[in-house]
Amino acid sequence: MNRPSEFRMPNDECRLVVVQDQLQPCPYLDEAVARMPLRLPIGNVTPEITDQMLVMGFRRSGDFVYRTQCPACHECRPTRIDVTTFRLSKSFKRVLRRGDQDLYCQWNPPSVDSLRVEIFNQHRQVRNLGLSDEPVDEDAYRSFLADSCCQTRELSIWKDGELIAISIVDLGRESTSAVYTHFRPEHSRYSLGTYAVLKQIEWARATNRRYVYLGMYVAENDHLNYKSRFKPQQRLIEGNWIDFDES
Repeated sequence: MNRPSEFRMPNDECRLVVVQDQLQPCPYLDEAVARMPLRLPIGNVTPEITDQMLVMGFRRSGDFVYRTQCPACHECRPTRIDVTTFRLSKSFKRVLRRGDQDLYCQWNPPSVDSLRVEIFNQHRQVRNLGLSDEPVDEDAYRSFLADSCCQTRELSIWKDGELIAISIVDLGRESTSAVYTHFRPEHSRYSLGTYAVLKQIEWARATNRRYVYLGMYVAENDHLNYKSRFKPQQRLIEGNWIDFDES
């Protein structure tokens, strides 16, 4: 298997050096084998370079980026919303109306504390999202979400002074990328995952950004296929962004 150790961005200002590359159990599909080379950006990751990486299907985890290169499966589709064409459905309008009535949002640099770690672990446990039952600590939370090779912000969502949801969002010049959202399960009436995406779309429009990247769409994964509800959308298939507008 050809495993190049370095990948150069088109403008040659930044290179992505492979630090880990091995086959592993797929985190999204049972019985599947995944390959997601982990790369360290070397150079200044400007907002423009972040845009370029997102266009090519890269995702961020801590200081590193990756994209799927699986040997026998192509079900993971990077997904994005063009905010100039996105339509609010009736259900999305209800989610926004309910949330905007009771909740308020803040945009700040990412924070790490025991409360955020508690929400992360609770969210992962209740929704059965972790490959391990071991809770993360503050160091692990920081290395996964707060440490970043690019410009990153935290969208925090509050109710009556209580922090109930956090979204970590990477920023490009023309785009944002939803890295990870976690929330208090007991506030499910607010559809906080959906609400967080809708607030990111609002923020992208307000800051003159065109695209909101939602991460991977996987049709057979219930934790990832909800993204098809945001439409019209585009998915990266064989190097091309293809329009989807399912009814």
